[in-house]
Amino acid sequence: MSYIISTCSTVDMTKEALEKLDIRCIGFHFVVNGKSYTDDLYTSMSAKEFYGYIREGADTSTSQVSVGEYVDYFRELLLEGNDVLHICLSSGISNTVQSANAAAKMLQAEFPNRKLYIVDSLCASAGIGVFVTLLSQKRAEGMDIDSLYQWAKDNCRSVQHWFCSTDLTYYIKGGRVSKVSGVIGGIFEICPLLCVSPEGKLKPIAKVRTKKKVLTALADKMEQHAEGGNNYNGLCYISHSDCLEDAEFVRDLIFKRFRHVKEVPIFDIGTTIGCHTGTGTVALFFTSTDEREDSK
Repeated sequence: MSYIISTCSTVDMTKEALEKLDIRCIGFHFVVNGKSYTDDLYTSMSAKEFYGYIREGADTSTSQVSVGEYVDYFRELLLEGNDVLHICLSSGISNTVQSANAAAKMLQAEFPNRKLYIVDSLCASAGIGVFVTLLSQKRAEGMDIDSLYQWAKDNCRSVQHWFCSTDLTYYIKGGRVSKVSGVIGGIFEICPLLCVSPEGKLKPIAKVRTKKKVLTALADKMEQHAEGGNNYNGLCYISHSDCLEDAEFVRDLIFKRFRHVKEVPIFDIGTTIGCHTGTGTVALFFTSTDEREDSK
């Protein structure tokens, strides 16, 4: 029996990229200046339009998928006659995995002969993208849903997340950076370097002075942690919040340092995560055998 791999819109890939991988997706929700939207991977609102609101100082907020929405979404997938493996945004960032699990439990009696597995990815943004790409590849190789479910639980921490921001405005709004630290950071061009920890939580690692140095630090971390070091030949994705030139700078560094890496897709950070980062964030994702050495 065939099966469906599914995830949520915080995967921060394009709709076309997910369709190519045959990955289904359900949208989170976000609010801009009091108006509610569904995060549909920039189908109804472009990244340019969204970040235009952000640059104007828009008030933003987000909400996860409700249990009822998950029930309706999963039911539709199960009615197609397939089992489902759903990959959630990290529990260290959102409670969405709890809602997905609650929905799956509610559907057990209705679909006793179907499998509906929920996985806490411990990933975010295009880190989920790397993860579901790997899962899609495993499925294409013939791995059954039970084996892939176990593989997903065993290997989610292998996806490394390293990111930085050159604009702390929305980090200050969200309380992730104090106002005083944000002002000082702006004056002295101090940019935070962060990662996602083994527990799937955002973790500040260092404060780096100047944009060029912090962007270079992303490539340094890949050189330090990527499987095989400079001989790395696995997946590498970059996402950014309205700072394409910075993302391209990092991609150029990757191509120079990792001769076996031939492709580095660049994606826009989606509306859900973008509401919290604002502009100026660049994130780098790749795989590692280190399982996230978040203190280094």
